[in-house]
Amino acid sequence: MTAFLEKLQSAQVANNSWVCVGLDPVLDRIPEPPLGQRDPFLPFLKAIVDATADLVCAYKPNLGFYLAHGSAGVIALERISAYIPDRIPIILDGKFNDIGHTVQAYAQGAFDRLGVDAVTANPYLGQDGIAPFLSHADKAAFVLARTSNQSARDLQDLRFSEPPGPVERGIESTGLENPTLYEIIAQKATAWDQRFPGTCGLVVGATYPQELAQVRALAPDLPFLIPGIGAQGGNLEAAVNYGSTGQGVGPVINTSRGVLYASSGDDFADAARRAADELRQQINARRK
Repeated sequence: MTAFLEKLQSAQVANNSWVCVGLDPVLDRIPEPPLGQRDPFLPFLKAIVDATADLVCAYKPNLGFYLAHGSAGVIALERISAYIPDRIPIILDGKFNDIGHTVQAYAQGAFDRLGVDAVTANPYLGQDGIAPFLSHADKAAFVLARTSNQSARDLQDLRFSEPPGPVERGIESTGLENPTLYEIIAQKATAWDQRFPGTCGLVVGATYPQELAQVRALAPDLPFLIPGIGAQGGNLEAAVNYGSTGQGVGPVINTSRGVLYASSGDDFADAARRAADELRQQINARRK
């Protein structure tokens, strides 16, 4: 098992948790106590981490929420990444992808500068648009397969008479007829993981439970990052039932707004802790 998977599984076991908290600060939703400070992002995020660090298996800052505030937001991202305990994986949600030398710079920024453990990545450019992330043996990239948003079907449900591009090891053995794009991505990611062992995962939304089961059948050994629980109304039962890998690495089930903004008052950190623990208990009650 690779360093990333070991770190993820260790955090899951230590905290008895598959919960991931998305650290997505929105200025007009930050509660009054930190909002009154000169730089409200960092004290707010620190309070959330302090309140939940023994309840989660990962944190997932979304890059967009930090870029929205320019240099101050980027500095906050750097500082909160450094503040999170080393034992807990950090997944930077940037949905990265580009041609080789550009994505190499993204990988350097994420892994070497920010020190995160994993990223989310868009597979649209193919393997060479993701390989610089996967070539870090102690890191990981969660590839978008079946996203949680409503219009995911616009492209991800497109069907093909045969898998596009060259046949890779593992693709020809699935036996799929007219596979969808998300099924092909799951197959491709499995092949990429064979080339870069233990560094590739998949993003599969809990808002599409049937597809989640299908992707798990196609990629039994890849870890899943599962968004869509909470405000998006995703299926927690399916996330639990189909989330774990064949080697027993649990899913990373993300929640953001329901924890971060559980209260707008002075008790925001305590409320965040209660919300995270409630989700953890709901998940654990469904675990076999």
